[in-house]
Amino acid sequence: MSHIWTFCGTVSLLIGIIGILLPLLPTTPFLLLAAYCYARGSPKLFHWLLQHRWLGGYIRDWREGRGIPLKSKVLAIALIALTIGCSVLSIELHLAVKLLLVCLAVLVSFYILTRPTRLGG
Repeated sequence: MSHIWTFCGTVSLLIGIIGILLPLLPTTPFLLLAAYCYARGSPKLFHWLLQHRWLGGYIRDWREGRGIPLKSKVLAIALIALTIGCSVLSIELHLAVKLLLVCLAVLVSFYILTRPTRLGG
């Protein structure tokens, strides 16, 4: 069973890393899922993930109840606006697809804005 937990953790970790690069794909939930799976399948990988220089902070912040750094919120919302805006304005898409993209961007931005803000991060 530990191999299944480790496999699921690795898949979640990969999706979480992709989420760092793609504005509409959330990062933290997939990293939390990876940590959960690793805790059950591989304590070594769980410890590695918590101590990771870039990824561990997402999990530690969540576990300690800290918010999203203001700088990260601004960057995330700016990237969402830029990528969705460029897609909607420059790519030939059906109107319904454009509206869906704009709605997703607004909803994700709203979610980010309503999370607690950590100043100085």
